[in-house]
Amino acid sequence: MFGFALSRLVDHLRVSEEKRVMLKKILIGTGIVVLVSGFFFGRDLFSYVKTSMGYAHSAVVDAVPMEFQIERARGMIEDLLPEIRKNMLAIAKEEVEVERLEKQIAQARENLEVQKSHILRLKDDLAGGKVEFVYAGRKYTADEVKADLAARFERYQTSEATLADLEKIYRARVKSLEAARKKMDGMLAAKRQLEVEVENLQARLQMIQAAETTSAYQFDETRLGRARELVDELKSKLDVAEKLVSSEGTYTGEIPLDEPSREDIVEQVSAYFADQPEVSQVAGAE
Repeated sequence: MFGFALSRLVDHLRVSEEKRVMLKKILIGTGIVVLVSGFFFGRDLFSYVKTSMGYAHSAVVDAVPMEFQIERARGMIEDLLPEIRKNMLAIAKEEVEVERLEKQIAQARENLEVQKSHILRLKDDLAGGKVEFVYAGRKYTADEVKADLAARFERYQTSEATLADLEKIYRARVKSLEAARKKMDGMLAAKRQLEVEVENLQARLQMIQAAETTSAYQFDETRLGRARELVDELKSKLDVAEKLVSSEGTYTGEIPLDEPSREDIVEQVSAYFADQPEVSQVAGAE
């Protein structure tokens, strides 16, 4: 049913006949695979697929060279810089705003002190019981002064409430700024720590590679020993052969029947010098 529905869907597509047939086959084959897999695995099909993908992902990750992984870690650390700069800019802007807010609060406090002094002056004047007052060369009745005092006092209360709100905002922004600074310091410290750890990993990898290179040049002592044994054996065989050749003249393989002649040493000396002239004759001839 699934493959049939897909094939019906393809019929409505405006494609060439060959492409339509090929697409039908692909979709029908996919539908058959899904149906067969669903028949064998049932509800566990998704779990099997997910687990298989996990194994494949792990195999691919394990196959990646360590040098590439270390460079990838370096790249990820470097990718933190734009975010760090962005937060630094936000912190700098917030510091400017906090400073501006400090000045605004200081100015508001100063204005409140001035307003307070004016209000207290008017209050004291009205408390004296006068019916007419002169301010800046102009005359005012007691009712006018009372109305002005009421308006000033209302503005003072409003300004005082505004100042209280500004101080709350200031404290909140200072607290937020301090938290942002601490977070930035922590991020910078973590970045530096990661850089140190990556360099440590690089050094450890180089040590491992150096050890592997050294072990590749080690000789097989067993083979060397066998070669030495063979050389010693050949030397022994050659020594035996030399002794055998030198003894061939002595050992003929037959039993000697006659004893060797033993000449008298006196006869040998007399015979040797009998044929030579006397020393005096040789000297006279000279």
